[in-house]
Amino acid sequence: MDPASLALAERSAPRYTSYPTAPHFSKSIGDAETRAWLASLDLGASLSLYFHVPFCTAICAYCGCHTKAVRQDAPLQSYAQTLKREIALTAQATGARRVTSIHWGGGTPGILGPSRFAEIVSVVRDHFELSAETEHAIELDPRILDAKLVEALAAAGVTRASLGVQDLNAHVQEASGRIQPYETVARAVGLLRDAGITAVNFDLMYGLPKQRVEDAARTASLAASLEPQRLAVFGYAHVPWFKSHQKLIDAAALPGVGERLAQAAAVRAALEAEGYEAIGLDHFGRPDDPLAIAAREKRMRRNFQGYTIDAADALLPFGVSSIGRFTQGYVGNATDLAGWRRAIEAGRFATTRGVALTREDAARAELIERLMCDFDVDYGAIAGRHGYAEDAFDSAQASLDALAKDGVVDIEGRRVVVTERGKPFVRLVAAAFDAYLQTSPARHSSAV
Repeated sequence: MDPASLALAERSAPRYTSYPTAPHFSKSIGDAETRAWLASLDLGASLSLYFHVPFCTAICAYCGCHTKAVRQDAPLQSYAQTLKREIALTAQATGARRVTSIHWGGGTPGILGPSRFAEIVSVVRDHFELSAETEHAIELDPRILDAKLVEALAAAGVTRASLGVQDLNAHVQEASGRIQPYETVARAVGLLRDAGITAVNFDLMYGLPKQRVEDAARTASLAASLEPQRLAVFGYAHVPWFKSHQKLIDAAALPGVGERLAQAAAVRAALEAEGYEAIGLDHFGRPDDPLAIAAREKRMRRNFQGYTIDAADALLPFGVSSIGRFTQGYVGNATDLAGWRRAIEAGRFATTRGVALTREDAARAELIERLMCDFDVDYGAIAGRHGYAEDAFDSAQASLDALAKDGVVDIEGRRVVVTERGKPFVRLVAAAFDAYLQTSPARHSSAV
């Protein structure tokens, strides 16, 4: 591994699932803004709905999600009831009804169980308009998936399931606090396909404790043998200052920067050998996958769920810690269960943070999204589209020149093209245009 690549990989940068990024959201955004932005939606606006379920049966040591372990039914029942109220509250605040996308994240949304899940989706249908074209996706833990749950998901109209696989080596699973044999994943895939949910995604991870290059490659090959339509491959982010349970992981057992780079390369080689195309920074798909097609046609998008084809006019948040997006800005729900529930029961939106986008924010957001999706952007042209002079974002030039010296980008005037060598470091290229990062840095995970 060459020294320049190692030095780049040791740098940190946001994941850029939004701009401005979540650490720069303000507490000044609340119920009033959410209510006003909902009311401003056109009646024909397209909507994307995100539901966050912050519960798991147990917490994996590597987890970076907003979730907690529950073993009793009462918290789940209470949560479902409050979600239903939040759906009704949201529908009362806007005339927009047309839903093009639904995504359930967590935590483990499947923990709600068949009947509660069906009830919540029924309430969604009572208040919004779903169609055969609505993509309905859910993140699932293969360990708790059974035939009854899968039957309920299919009956509710779920069209895509994303399975948390992470790694398929016993020693890595033990060190990561998640025991999940290959057979468990294979069984889950079979249940889903038998029920007609054929769009199956896998989440894989590299950089886990005791994980070696050959382990990452083996996991990728085994995962590909189950023929998922799409895979997301994430580098483990060790942030124990943010997620205290990660202190259970022996930091000395974590792969170093060079090993992480090699693992990511090995996973890519294994998946490409099986016919998958690299999509963006960390996704892979079959050539006929809608996301792969969108990437080739440069109409892929990026949001809090990662890469997507979702081009809805607004993303509406439901559940604790959910984040929504409007043309005017971002809104974030309370991150504590009690605060979220109190707000909804009082007839208020549980918005406790967010940001109203300035014209400059909107321009930089488009610029960064295109970089993250296409690896290619003309930042002078984007400045012009937003009413700025072509040289409005030339302050990034010094950082870009340094990246060009390292072979990360090619620069032609104000067009920036990320090289093949530079693709793993695209977050560093995006960071060159992040005005908030320059003035108020936050602590982020490593770039690879």
